[in-house]
Amino acid sequence: MIYMKQLLFLILCLVFPSLFKAQEVATISPADTLKRITLLFAGDLMQHRRQIEAARVSNNEFDYSACFKYVKEEISKADVAIANLEVTLAGMPYTGYPAFSAPDEYLIAIKDAGFDVLLTANNHCLDRGRDGLERTVWMLDSLRILCMGTYVNEEARTSRYPLLIEQNGFRISLLNYTYGTNGVPVTPPNVVNFIDKEVMERDIETAKAQQPDVIIACIHWGEEYRLLPENHQRELADWMLSKGVTHIIGGHPHVVQPIELHTNGVNRTKHLVVYSLGNFISNMSAPHTDGGLLVRLELEKDSVTRVSDCKYALVWTARPDAGGIKNHTLFPVDCPKSSLTQEQYIRMERFVKVARTLFKEYNQEVEEYFFGEK
Repeated sequence: MIYMKQLLFLILCLVFPSLFKAQEVATISPADTLKRITLLFAGDLMQHRRQIEAARVSNNEFDYSACFKYVKEEISKADVAIANLEVTLAGMPYTGYPAFSAPDEYLIAIKDAGFDVLLTANNHCLDRGRDGLERTVWMLDSLRILCMGTYVNEEARTSRYPLLIEQNGFRISLLNYTYGTNGVPVTPPNVVNFIDKEVMERDIETAKAQQPDVIIACIHWGEEYRLLPENHQRELADWMLSKGVTHIIGGHPHVVQPIELHTNGVNRTKHLVVYSLGNFISNMSAPHTDGGLLVRLELEKDSVTRVSDCKYALVWTARPDAGGIKNHTLFPVDCPKSSLTQEQYIRMERFVKVARTLFKEYNQEVEEYFFGEK
């Protein structure tokens, strides 16, 4: 009898080996259930007259491929990369400051650089009126670039806002607002998201209904060229956090401002507040406007979502020169010295010194990283 049982067991092992490995296959360590996502935030994508002329290859053709070639890999590594599109795509005539209209090739280069989401609620979104707003949205949709902040009508806003991103098992709800539009009124039925607490509170509640893991508000605010945030920025940031926003990303001053990682005193969750990312690429020459930030926010999730890491990288725009680069080109600040002329390198070091001094004094729990680092 014992012999028969042993024989039967042996036959089962040979014929149905999976029966005796089921527990091994089903065993999953806690680490295997951890979800991760990397978000990358960049500042103002400007397009001044000199940038347009530098990119021109014929009367109506432009090439921006060189602009992002040294930062493209870093942008593309992120799961979601977001930047502020501070121009319209209104078509010809192409114009710089004060009423921006960039060639379509500029947007193509931005997409090719790796950006997934572009913000359109800023003070230049109505530079070319209703036609400019609507053509900009149309171009973004045509290239399948996600966008938020301006809409052709209220129905479009209702169906597309808050912008919900689903990636790597995360649900991320995005909001975008601007302080104003340089005094240009919105032409009905167009919609621009303005900073208005009553409207924002409704939007935050709508975002919560999406059951997101995080709510991120991207805000066009503050005073131009000031290295420290104003009291009204801090007050608005505190208000947004109190209403349920998880992280806040700011822009508009065209210079970098401090980065803070707040820890909630009750549940110990961390909330990122970036007061200003500065310019990403531009032709601006005012002090401290020739560089900006890439802020890398890493989240992880098991039963709860938390910040696993947050760092910033400094980038700098080299303008065309007689003996070197032909187009406005972004460089990480740790690029080889030989990549730049002596004058360019001196200017970049001037920007870096100011930014690092500012951040050393005012940043909270957010440190610098360099491309290629984890």
